[in-house]
Amino acid sequence: MAKEKITETELVSRIRAEITDSLGYMGDTISQQREHAMEYYYGLPFGNEVEGRSQFVDSTVQDTIEWIKPSLMRVFASGDEMVKFNPHGPEDVKMAEQATDYVNYVFTKDNPGWEILYSWFTDALLSKNGIVKVWWDEYDEVQREEYQGLDEFEFTMLISGDDVEVLEHTSNGDGLEMTHDVVISRKSYNGKIRVENVPPSEFLISREAKTIPDARFVCHRVRKTLSELREMYPDEDIDPSELGGEEDGSMFNAERQARYEFDNSSSYDWGFSSDREEALSEYWLHESFIKTDYNGDGIAELRKVCTVGNYVLANEEIDSIPFVSITPVKIPHKFFGLSVADLVMDLQLMKSTLMRNLMDNMYNQNFGRFAVLEGQANLDDLLTQRPGGVVRVKSPNAVTPLATPALQPYSFQMLEYLDGVRESRAGVSRMSQGMNENALTSHTTATAVNAVMTAAQSRVELIARNFAETGVKDLMNTIYELLLKNQDKERVIMLRNEWVQVSPGAWNEKYDCTVSVALGHGSKDQQMMHLSQMLQFAGEAMSGGLNIVNEQNMYNLGAALVKAMGFQNVSDFLTDPSTIPPQPQRPDLENQVKLMEAQVKQEELKIKAADVQIKAQKIQQEYEKLAIDSQLKAAEIGIEREQQRAVAIGDT
Repeated sequence: MAKEKITETELVSRIRAEITDSLGYMGDTISQQREHAMEYYYGLPFGNEVEGRSQFVDSTVQDTIEWIKPSLMRVFASGDEMVKFNPHGPEDVKMAEQATDYVNYVFTKDNPGWEILYSWFTDALLSKNGIVKVWWDEYDEVQREEYQGLDEFEFTMLISGDDVEVLEHTSNGDGLEMTHDVVISRKSYNGKIRVENVPPSEFLISREAKTIPDARFVCHRVRKTLSELREMYPDEDIDPSELGGEEDGSMFNAERQARYEFDNSSSYDWGFSSDREEALSEYWLHESFIKTDYNGDGIAELRKVCTVGNYVLANEEIDSIPFVSITPVKIPHKFFGLSVADLVMDLQLMKSTLMRNLMDNMYNQNFGRFAVLEGQANLDDLLTQRPGGVVRVKSPNAVTPLATPALQPYSFQMLEYLDGVRESRAGVSRMSQGMNENALTSHTTATAVNAVMTAAQSRVELIARNFAETGVKDLMNTIYELLLKNQDKERVIMLRNEWVQVSPGAWNEKYDCTVSVALGHGSKDQQMMHLSQMLQFAGEAMSGGLNIVNEQNMYNLGAALVKAMGFQNVSDFLTDPSTIPPQPQRPDLENQVKLMEAQVKQEELKIKAADVQIKAQKIQQEYEKLAIDSQLKAAEIGIEREQQRAVAIGDT
């Protein structure tokens, strides 16, 4: 049985209920934890300070996060390819390469990719989850164009387009000789992929959600002025009197203020000041993504609903939620994980307490404490600490120093222990920081140092893998899908040092995306050593005549070695043999020898044939001579017979 379509009022009521529930959950737990993390990161006082005693605050949280970030940025932002799309067959190789190049280009060139990664990772390391928003942004561009001396046909064709508006027009002449001078504005419709960081305090999600795609409710909650709202929704006649009934956001004030408190910028005006002009008044804009059976067909669909209070600015069905999240330490079956700050905040508190005690003890040892007989010493003299100062007393021994306990060695041992705990929790060792003076002594082998650094880096590599598999891959797949779905215009850009035409409509919809997670310094050294050994072996195999390596294999090994060394443009050092045009084929040496032998045999045959011909001629000549001789002898015999016959007749 079909259900009735829910009304827009009912939809807004459901959204407000989801917002309230999410705010309550995140405000009571998540937001408070993130607030404390930011306070620790900025080194703000704990609130337990005692006047007149040390108020030192350790920087363990900040140090740990700032030492992890360079490794993560090197992993994802040091090369040309942050992700790679793999082909499904030989026919897909070229298109997969183009998709790889173009998606990386869109993220790093069309968007500030490096800055996005930096903020994304910082939010995750500090505030449990980092959030980015990715969407296809359609926008209009208006160009002013001027034309002079157009004939009637040209003028008619120019202004016939729907995207053309005539600004100025002048007709010249009359009859068939009429010309037109015209100024027009031409509107073009364009679009591009946009990626932006979302502050964790502006992101809401239903409390039972495990991932963003399976969440029942997700919301981007941001402050906008009335002027900005009118620019974003020009088709809506927004009346400020209809924008009431919103939350004041008090649950998120603490977290947001903690973000700016370290530089005294936390005194944020929430836009409700009475002396602010109407256009600059601020309101909470909720861009909500909710799964609901809006049309009453019995199947919940995903809808995007933008509201300010109870006022609906947009309501449409969409395919996916445009947010991607990462977390350093993922907790199974939960959306929010653990931040690096969560792992080491208690260590900062303990180190701060120890250091305060140590510094108070040193102050007491340097300046000392005294027992004073009441009324027997001038307290002003005693409290004025200066070299050569005189303390006036009325009786001997009126002022006696109090014994100060010596600094206990176990205090420093405890500090070392806490540093070791931090190393095991966060994977940031003193060797990787370059802080351990004993790391590279003659008593420590390079292998041992490398092993220690590799063990410390494994924790950071796990964080990098979490980021790659749960965030970066999803982000790049989303960019790929948005390009496939929305970019219907061919684009010419520079890829692989040559201009290419990119048309995402020709791509395969089923390319697989993989993220190459780079290694730390120690592992990179090993990688380069192994590549060098493989390159040497391949060269020896080729020179030895083994048919297991070709020129393309050698180039691939050399290119991998160049990239491992930190150079991005392989073409500056090596030339891909597949890009070299084929040269005219020359016969090899063996074929040349065979050809020469065949030519020699042919010449020998020619000589033998000539000999045979000469012999045949000689035989023919001898035969002809014999024939002549036979004829002469026959003639002589005939003559002799005639003579004999004549003699015989004469005798008779």
